[in-house]
Amino acid sequence: MGIKFVKDCPALLIEEEKVLVIADLHIGIEHEIFKSGIIIPSQAEKFYKIIKRILKLTKAKTLVILGDIKHKVPGISFREMKEIPKLLERLSKKVSLFIVKGNHDGKIEKLLPKNIKIFSSRGFKLKKYGFLHGHAWPFKKILECDYILMGHVHPRIEIKDSFGYKAIEQAWIVGRLKKKAIKEKYSTNKVGDLKLIIFPSFNKLVGGISLNKEFEENLAPLLSKKFFEIEKAKVYLLDGTFLGKIEDFMP
Repeated sequence: MGIKFVKDCPALLIEEEKVLVIADLHIGIEHEIFKSGIIIPSQAEKFYKIIKRILKLTKAKTLVILGDIKHKVPGISFREMKEIPKLLERLSKKVSLFIVKGNHDGKIEKLLPKNIKIFSSRGFKLKKYGFLHGHAWPFKKILECDYILMGHVHPRIEIKDSFGYKAIEQAWIVGRLKKKAIKEKYSTNKVGDLKLIIFPSFNKLVGGISLNKEFEENLAPLLSKKFFEIEKAKVYLLDGTFLGKIEDFMP
């Protein structure tokens, strides 16, 4: 028992807890794209069908969303006001629903059904698992966890073959935080194994960052070189393929 990537989908299952985890829905981005002259159907109904299928497949009892449910910053768009409550209400009838606030989720409380648990962007802890969005420093108790699950970054990997053909793929990033630096930052000796898992965005329309090409330390506090060696992190594609370490794909 442990954690398992859901094949061909940016979702992770914590098997022993029956918890399904996803990140970065960015509902409402269609309106921003529409302003550029491109018409894209609503993603909310599509997401509901995908999540419903995964919940049935995994038999999960709880769904955790690691932030950025909505897209518009600042404020709330008409589409978000219409679609987000309906989506979350339907999901909350199937499973317990936990939400961590992301940097796009200002005033998201106005859109949430009453039976949904919402947590600060600094995260929450469930046994040996810590959950956060990633744009803010986590609570100290999160650093007691063996696994820290994080969104926000929308990680991708850029791959180039011997003929110069380039492909950019969504990817899972798995590494480990530096214990000594974390202990100093939080003035504590009580830390877990600190394995960090960075989630691909559930919404592919938001794009992403090719971490072997465009990595910037200010992406997220925990990704500073002082706390995390991005080059040593492992890369997995959504189909489960292990590619190697990020340093293997750096120019």
